Amino acid sequence: MTLAPPLDCPLCPRLAAFRDVQRAAHPDWYNAPVPVFGDSDAWLAIVGLAPGLQGANRTGRPFTGDFAGVLLYETLLEYGLARGSYGATPDDGLTLDGAVIVNAVRCVPPQNKPTPEEIRTCRPFLASPLEDLPNLRVVVALGQIAHQSAVKALGGRLPKARFGHGAEHDMPSGVLLLDSYHCSRYNQNTRVLSPDMFRAIFARAVEIRAMAG
Repeated sequence: MTLAPPLDCPLCPRLAAFRDVQRAAHPDWYNAPVPVFGDSDAWLAIVGLAPGLQGANRTGRPFTGDFAGVLLYETLLEYGLARGSYGATPDDGLTLDGAVIVNAVRCVPPQNKPTPEEIRTCRPFLASPLEDLPNLRVVVALGQIAHQSAVKALGGRLPKARFGHGAEHDMPSGVLLLDSYHCSRYNQNTRVLSPDMFRAIFARAVEIRAMAG
């Protein structure tokens, strides 16, 4: 059974306190650890950083309702990894095909900055769903923090797996970790990450799967 945090997860006191503040301010928001979203037979897993305050923390679905989700879901649709259309709400009917999305930290952190201890504490909730994907072949890490946590969750070693956009790392389990800059508003607006750069990551993931047979 996949390990998942409870809705009132107490393991990170700072995040739990921030969650309580948001529940009081926005009682109609999700305001809980955001679950994995996608296909239980996925060959591709996408690891994000953490829920956005007005994105997944509000809607309860990863990358849903914020700027980053538009590029991510449009790209997944383009490469046949999603079906339907992205409407920025959890009831838009969008489904993933061959892919799952999970965050390195399941609860929204203040200023979108989890502490190293919070990242470590939440890592079992990253490792477990990855381990429970029997067909997993490729993991795409969005940003350096997601990369570092994914390397550790997959049994790799960070000195041998340095983050870089487009970098590829063979993990001990046989899974390949593929790095991308995060599709955040900041990275897109500053052109650190262009749509073409982002699409190239998923084109490569599809190519890797085809080569593996």
